[in-house]
Order: sequence, then structure tokens, then C-alpha cells
Amino acid sequence: MEKELKDRTKQFALRIMHLVDALPKTTSATAIGRQIIRSGTSIGANYRAACRGRSEAEFISRLGIVAEEADETCFWLDLIIEGNLLPEAKVQPLLKEADELTVIFVSSIKTSQQNQKSKIGVQKS
Repeated sequence: MEKELKDRTKQFALRIMHLVDALPKTTSATAIGRQIIRSGTSIGANYRAACRGRSEAEFISRLGIVAEEADETCFWLDLIIEGNLLPEAKVQPLLKEADELTVIFVSSIKTSQQNQKSKIGVQKS
């Protein structure tokens, strides 16, 4: 699963890069482009860092950043659609993927937190 998510988030980052290159050269599109390139590419980078975490707590903390960046990317993609900066049909698949990534990472955080609590409970017994 880890390798699959690393690949998936990398492909997502590449797709975001192509989307940003397709944005019109307007002030608003440029501003949104800067934001989405940062959030959309940091998902994969932070996930890789999470996988190298030295502890469960560090892993969970990094996953929190990943989930926030994925959700922020959804926001920027929504603005691109609603601001008519690109055709919705071009942006919608990326928005769907960003939503799915957000759900995956939020779920992973919850699972990791539950596992951490279980370990603590076992150690106290």
C-alpha cells in the first residue's frame, strides 16, 4: 500500500503541474497556480517523509500535513472550476483524486491513532 500511495501521489503531483501550465496567464490564475502547485506537490513529498517517520507520533503528525494539503488542493481546484479558469471536464478528475486522497489520509490518521492508543493500553496493563 505504501508504494502504491507514493506512486499515486507522485502521479497526482505531475498532473497538477500540467494543470498549472494550462492555466490562463491572468493575475488570479497565476495566484491560484502558485498555491495549487505548492499544495498539490507537497502531498507526495510529505507522504514520503511520513513513511520515513522515526515514531508513530511523527508518522501521524506528517499524515496530518498530507491530509491538510490534499484538502487545500481541493479548495484550489474548486476555485479553478467555479472561476471558469479551465473547463470543468479537465479539472474534475483531479478534484476527484484530491478528494479520494484526502479521505485515504484522514482514514489513515484515525487508524494510526487508534493503533497508538491500543499499544499504550497494552503497555499499561
